Amino acid sequence: MVELNTKMDMCHICKHEYTSTYVEAMDGIRVFVCENCLEAAKHNFIWVCMGCGKVYVRPKALVIDSIKDFELKRAYLLCQDMQIIQGIDMCIKCDPEGIINYVKNVKVGMEC
Repeated sequence: MVELNTKMDMCHICKHEYTSTYVEAMDGIRVFVCENCLEAAKHNFIWVCMGCGKVYVRPKALVIDSIKDFELKRAYLLCQDMQIIQGIDMCIKCDPEGIINYVKNVKVGMEC
């Protein structure tokens, strides 16, 4: 849920504008989002790494077309018309080894 606040902070997505609009990604962790980035979320999936703060923006159509897992693809298709900004636990920038281990585990699990 997007809330309005009297505190202004830099937009965590574009890092260009100050805004009082934020979403609470986790308990006590606020991600400030300006109007331009909220508008961009209509056409893009936006992920914010909760570990390092890096932002990943990908066109919705590109993401949905590249998903092979049917259930995940269906979930993203249901969210296609929503403005979604997701927090992720880690990213390739802050934990490259963790991502590699995760991908290895997923591949091993799929072969069983």
